[in-house]
Amino acid sequence: MVRRRRLGKKFFKSLLPILLLVVVAVVVALAFIVYGVTRPPRRAYLVTPESFAEISGPALKVSDQTWRNRDNTTARGWLLKGAAGGPAVVLAHRYGVDRSWLFNLGIKINEATGATILWPDLRGHGLNPAVSWTSFGSLESDDIQAALDYLRTQKSTEGQTLVGDKIGLYGIEMGAYASLRAAVSDATVRVLVLDSLPRNPEDVLQAAVRDDLEIDNRLLHFLTRNATKAYFLGRFDNTGSCELAAALKDQKVLLLSGPDAGYLRESTLEQIKCFPNKTNLETKTDLPLTGFRLPSATGEQGEGYDRIVIDFFDRNLR
Repeated sequence: MVRRRRLGKKFFKSLLPILLLVVVAVVVALAFIVYGVTRPPRRAYLVTPESFAEISGPALKVSDQTWRNRDNTTARGWLLKGAAGGPAVVLAHRYGVDRSWLFNLGIKINEATGATILWPDLRGHGLNPAVSWTSFGSLESDDIQAALDYLRTQKSTEGQTLVGDKIGLYGIEMGAYASLRAAVSDATVRVLVLDSLPRNPEDVLQAAVRDDLEIDNRLLHFLTRNATKAYFLGRFDNTGSCELAAALKDQKVLLLSGPDAGYLRESTLEQIKCFPNKTNLETKTDLPLTGFRLPSATGEQGEGYDRIVIDFFDRNLR
């Protein structure tokens, strides 16, 4: 018996260096994965105010602005001023793209409603961002609230208060989650258009890992989820969309999705039951086109989608 114990200890000691190497390799691999997905791909903007002005002329003056987030980091976005004292709409893009994906939609909302439009680059997105990483919607909700604080400081060309007491938020995927969370904390948000709403930030994280590695594995998702929580040192808040939706009061909400949103159509459908005031909720979850493919849509498809969004803001922000 004693001899067997000694052999077992020797065997364990011989395996220990190998086990340590495996653990170190797994930790290093997870660190690379988390570092990679928290720094989304960055591309040239699809359109800029300058390139748009070359086509449409200088009538619409879209300016590049910066302001401070609530954690004192720098935020940036494009601003198109509307009528003094009128409503404002903030458009929040999805993970992995940037503000330019929603530029045309914002221009159309302004033309139809006269609303002030703000297109922020969510943290970690766009060319050369001041904040290099994303939190998949967790801290982005605070950033949207900071964008609303910034809008309230703006004046019209005549020196009047630019934005009144009605604000609308539009978001896709990560942007939809961040917008929903911001609306719970800000009573001036009266209208929400949420396209392909994830269940929580972990949904966005898992989709990013799946797309980056082309692997869909439960063990991998478990490891990357916990590695991400460790990376953010407790600042990764994974509050569910259902819990947030239940905390809304009398905001008007439009939920959008369709087959091209993949798993997000199912997650959007799951959230319908969570909204407490069904009379203030509209849903269109079988759209042939969602915000995921908006920049590449054909004219007829894109116009159909834009009209749904514009009509909802027009009816509820006036």
